[in-house]
Amino acid sequence: MAESFARREPTPVRHFARIIDITLAVLTLVFFVAVALATGVHSPWQGQIPLGLFLGALLLVRRRWPMTVLLLSIGGVFVYHLTGHWSPPGWIWPVAVAYFTVATTPRVRWVPVIGLAQLVYSAVDARWVLDRNPTHYLTHVVGEGLLLAILIAAGLTYAATTRWRERLRESDNRARAAEERLHVSHEVHDIIAHTLAVVGVQLNVAADTLQEDPAEAAAALRLAKDVRNRAMSDLRSLIATLRDSPADIAPQADLASLDALIADIRAAGLEVILDERGDRAAVSATPAIAVYRVVQESLANTLKHGEASKAEVTIGYRPHSITVEIIDDGRGVPGGADVAEGHGLAGMRERVSALGGEFTAGPVPGGGFAVRADIPVAGSMA
Repeated sequence: MAESFARREPTPVRHFARIIDITLAVLTLVFFVAVALATGVHSPWQGQIPLGLFLGALLLVRRRWPMTVLLLSIGGVFVYHLTGHWSPPGWIWPVAVAYFTVATTPRVRWVPVIGLAQLVYSAVDARWVLDRNPTHYLTHVVGEGLLLAILIAAGLTYAATTRWRERLRESDNRARAAEERLHVSHEVHDIIAHTLAVVGVQLNVAADTLQEDPAEAAAALRLAKDVRNRAMSDLRSLIATLRDSPADIAPQADLASLDALIADIRAAGLEVILDERGDRAAVSATPAIAVYRVVQESLANTLKHGEASKAEVTIGYRPHSITVEIIDDGRGVPGGADVAEGHGLAGMRERVSALGGEFTAGPVPGGGFAVRADIPVAGSMA
């Protein structure tokens, strides 16, 4: 289980954890050697230094086999003690690290059992101190018990924090994925709606003129084919984005494609008047895409539902915002009924709102329908 936690951690975190383990192992060995030299232990290579090497080496694999490391650490100290040596100074902290590591895993329930067994052995082994200094004996036993409780609490806290961070990371990933799916769905809807509207009109033209004017029918079919090919290119680019294939990703349609869009709509039989005020080249990519999609979806709706003969597109490029307005002379909303907001209008509203802008759509007096979006330019909200 501890290994699975490590696999989910980012690479820099895993590298940092490895550095910590190596540092602990080196410090363990250095401490045991220093204590042996400072206290004048006879033949340290026959007991204290090998124990330091053993405990230090175990710390290198404590994350992979935490329970095994804990049992071997306690066993190593126990064997060292049974060979007639007193427990060496400093043995407690590498063993404490092993206790803490197991306490961060699902096997934490075994830590009190193992710790209690070691505590009982320590209390029995030090019973000779009870007659000489009861206070020291009580301090020794209670201190080890308190240390065990602290290690268990610290391990549980660390494990809970790790799980919380993991859930938070997963939640963020799901939110980003949902946002990306919503974005792609808007793009797909806009592309398909525009394509079907223009291609549908051109197919009707081709069907009506096939017998009387084959040349006009052929021109309509060629235009329908061109629009379809551009739509397929846009869809392939979106699919490549989902598959993380940068080599296949083409730039999204923005203001640079606005003229081609207007030409397609005009060729479909709708008179479009484009009035641009300001410099479109100064607009950054994100608002430029939003403006293009608003114009594209609005004109596609006019073709499909508006029964209009003319549409006016007005775009104002200002230093801090962009205003885009599309007004047609179609039938608007019959009987003054409320506007039924379908996927197209909802998608435009969400796209504009995501950039901090405002979006309105509705019938205009005297007939027709108007769409208006005010989109702030990045940095203007500060």
